[in-house]
Order: sequence, then structure tokens, then C-alpha cells
Amino acid sequence: MSERVGKIYRIAGPLVVAEGISNPVMYEVVYVGKEGLIGEVIAVRGEKVYIQVYEETSGLTVGERVETTGRPLSAELGPGLISSIYDGLQRPEKEIARLSSDIFIRRGAKLPALDRGKKWLFRRERGLSMGEKVYPGDIIGYVEETPLVIHKVMVPPGISGELKWIADDGDYAVEDTIAIVSSGSQEHNVKLYQVWPIRVPRPFKEKLNPGEPLVTGIRVIDYIFPIAKGGKASVPGGFGTGKTVLLQELTKWSHADIAIFVGCGERGNEMSDALTSFLKLMDVRRGRPMMERSVFIANTSNMPVAARETSVFLGVTIAEYFRDMGYDVIMVADSTSRWAEAMREISGRMEEMPGEEGFPAYLASRLSEFYERAGRVKALGRPERFGSVTIFGAVSPPGGDFSEPVVRNTVRYVQSFYALDYSLATRRHFPAINWLTSYSLYVDFVKEYWDKISGGKWSGYRATALRVLQREAELSDIVRLVGPEALPEEDKLTLEIARIIREGFLQQSALDPIDAYSPPEKGALIMECIMGFYKRALEAVNRGIAVAKLRELKSRYMLFQLKFYAPEELKSKIVPQFFDTLEQEFKQLMR
Repeated sequence: MSERVGKIYRIAGPLVVAEGISNPVMYEVVYVGKEGLIGEVIAVRGEKVYIQVYEETSGLTVGERVETTGRPLSAELGPGLISSIYDGLQRPEKEIARLSSDIFIRRGAKLPALDRGKKWLFRRERGLSMGEKVYPGDIIGYVEETPLVIHKVMVPPGISGELKWIADDGDYAVEDTIAIVSSGSQEHNVKLYQVWPIRVPRPFKEKLNPGEPLVTGIRVIDYIFPIAKGGKASVPGGFGTGKTVLLQELTKWSHADIAIFVGCGERGNEMSDALTSFLKLMDVRRGRPMMERSVFIANTSNMPVAARETSVFLGVTIAEYFRDMGYDVIMVADSTSRWAEAMREISGRMEEMPGEEGFPAYLASRLSEFYERAGRVKALGRPERFGSVTIFGAVSPPGGDFSEPVVRNTVRYVQSFYALDYSLATRRHFPAINWLTSYSLYVDFVKEYWDKISGGKWSGYRATALRVLQREAELSDIVRLVGPEALPEEDKLTLEIARIIREGFLQQSALDPIDAYSPPEKGALIMECIMGFYKRALEAVNRGIAVAKLRELKSRYMLFQLKFYAPEELKSKIVPQFFDTLEQEFKQLMR
């Protein structure tokens, strides 16, 4: 038997133990059994090789063939990624569906991730000349992948030398050589696509501090708990708190050039719903279909659990590839808890010493490997360009318990924490982000941007809104005991303003065509109106006017309706009208 071929010694669900393989390498790809099921070496203990199989292992028998490939699990990166739907192994699901009558992906199915037959119009970079020195990351040409994405063909990492030849403008398949780079006696053929190991972060020139906010169109995130481009965020929440809808909204509306949605062990109907909505959705800022800047990785709960890990790392590898072109990329993983559960199952079958709640001791390091690949960078190569990868990872703690290991370990590696609250969800307050337990460490980084949008008022208004909401929480116990009427007028006003902030600003409908997406300018205008009302109401209360009278004002009712107006109408008509009404009503009250 060849040194690259062994045989199955033991089968334990998705874990296969093999023997007879010489010099196995960690994380190399192997083919298991007669059907060549795809797996990966995850441990070597003496003569035994432990393989994580990414397909259903039922039907395998002891003694069947196991063949190693000598290469790591890698992603194909090139034209054709955008608008694609992949499984966790980057198999193209649309192409598999076209070729097969089966409902599910057939075991052992192997199709290239990028269509080998499709021709792409390649335009070479102007100014490049034969004999010129090129380096990793240099852009040598362009392909218009979709009307929204210009695919920049780059010299792959690790290749540099003299540009010996470059193809003329024309139609080429991804495997065609479009340039030859000579380095000493060695020649490298550069194609339209690259192959990159999914577990290895792609290189960059310099990692930069976050500066510009990633606008999501969700007011509670953008205004109260902002995230910067290149940031890392966690979205924990129990069943029914709206994680999936929130992540879909982030993917749809965020001001990113590329959106990557990874369904990591989630229900098939939720993934189907996301795909269906994206196929119909238009990008409001560009007026083009949303799929023209999106990539889907669909790994659902009925698929083999081991492939959840590959889906996460595949998604972030594709994100880094577009980052290297100078794009801002958002990647959403729904949910990392399913990945952690798969790790727990594999670890248990390997008879490793369990950590807390049965999760493996290396849970934290695996989460770190994933989240640390986010960031804003100066990319390799010429011309100079900057790109970012922003990661949102959902966590599904059992019973909404935020003290469980996956949440606690995730918090160590993220700077924004959006805690979804079951009590808010039951009150139909969506997004159900709890303003008392959520936080963002990017506030100082985005202050300049928001001060420009709000005329220097953002920091003060944000602090006031959070203070009012905090005070409302402190008063809630008293209100439950003695009722709101027993409170002094100033505290009654606090409760009233807190309600206006909650219902008129924080609450946002994903189903309303106007309220679903709220640009920063709209959020700033709404908060300015709320704070204007609060200021005048404080003056009135200090002069002895009861809060009950303030509740009857027309201007107060207008505050709840502001979010249902388009930004242009809000700015030109509704906000001036509100302040006119406010001034007139308070003049009458003060008489």
C-alpha cells in the first residue's frame, strides 16, 4: 500500500480513525472510503490518524481505503464568487442542483467552486510593461464580475519577479494563464483565480486602527453602539430574540462593498428565507440587485456537523480576498454556537479531556483564530489600497444564558456586544438589543464622523439618551411597587422621555419599507427632535407644569411618527414643522 494511502481503523460518527499512513500532516485533506468522502486530519497520535469527515459517514466500514492528498483544505478565489451559493466545502450548490435530481448534495460530490467553462472579459492594467518588476498583491488586470463588483486580478501572495508576459484584453476562463512572472530560473503562471488555505490568514502590509464607522441602517447600532469598519461584534441571544432577522438586516443594508452570509448549522428554512429575500432585494444605495455583491455559504443543521467549521473559515477567507482588492467586506456567521457544538462532539469522540460544559479546552483559541481575522488593513501591492473585514458572529446560548462558555469566550475577542433580550422580544420591541447590557468600544473611533453628521451634538445626545434609559431602569422597581403616579414630576418626565427614545428611536421595523433602513442623517435628525422636546419639557416641569399636560401635546405624538418619513422629507419639511409646533405649544404652556 502507498505511503499516502491507509485504511479505516475505527468509525465514530463524523470522526474516522485511520492507520497505515506515513508522515501525515495536520489539516491536510484526505479522501475516505469508496466514494472519496472529504475529510481533514485533525490529530496524529502514534500510528493513528484522526480524520474529521465533512460528509455523512454512514455506510463506511473498517478497512476501507483512506487517501491523503498532501494539501490543506483550500478555497478557490476568483471571478464567479459573487452571487454564488456554496456549502461548507465550497461546492457550488446551484450547479449541483442543476446536475442532480437529488434534494440533498450527494456524498462524495466534487465540483470546482468556480465555473471552468465560463469566459470572463479581462482588461489588463494600463501602464504595465514587459520586464517590469511585480510583487505580491500588485493588480495586473480587471474583470467586471457584476455591475457592482470590479474583480481585481492580483499577483498571488508569495510570487514576485519580472513580468515576462501578460495577456491582451479579451475573454478568458479562470484556468487560463493571463500572465507569467519570472523569478530567477523559475516561472510562475498567474491565472484569473488563486487557491488559498482557509485556515491561514491572508497577508497584508499593515493593520490599521478603525476609523470610519460601518453604517448598518439600524439606529440602535449606528447611533448608540456603533461599529467601525474592520470591527468585531457578537450578537448573542436566546431562541426567538431575532438574531437571524437582525443578521440578515445587517447583511442587506450595511455600507459594505461585499456581503458574505454564512449559515453555520442554522435551520434550513431560515437559510432558504434569507436566500429568497436576497434574490428579490434591491440595494437601496446603488439601485442594483443585492445578490450582485453577495456570497452565500449555506451549511444547515441537517448537514454533517463537522463542516460547520469549514463554512466559517471559508467565509472569512473569501472576505479577506475581497479585502485585499480594497473593498470593505461584512461577514455574518449565524451561528458560532453551532460550530462550538460540533467541536464539542468531535472532541468527545476523540476522548479528549473536556473543558467547561463539555466544550473542548481549545474552544477559546479556535474562536480567537476566527475573530482575529477581522480588521482594517493596508493591502499588499500596487496601487496603494485599503480594505476591511467586519465580522458579526451570532451566539445562541441555551436558555439565553450569557454566562455559558461560548458567550464568555467570544466576549474576549470582540469590541461590540449586542445582547438580544427575550423580554424585549416578547414585547415586540425589535431589534431586541438590550441598551443596558450592550456596549461598543468603537465610540471614540467614530466620534469625528458622527460629530460631522450631527453638528457636534452626537456625543452629548448619546450620553443623555443612555442616562435617561439607565434612570428608567432604576425607577422600574419603584414603579412596580407604588405606581408611576407616586413619583415626582421630574422622574415622571424621565419615564416619558425614555419611552419616546425606546419607541420613537430604538424600535425599528424590518418590514416597513421606510423604517427598515435608517441612514445616519435620519437618526441624527430624530434624536435632535427628541432632545429638543426633552429640553423644553424640563423647563416646563421646573416651572410647575405637570407631565400629564406634556403628554397631550401634538409635538409629543409627532416624535413617534418621525421614523416613518424618508430622510429627505424629514429634513426639508417634517423636522422644521415639528420645531415650529414645539415652540408654539410651549409658549402657550408657559403663559
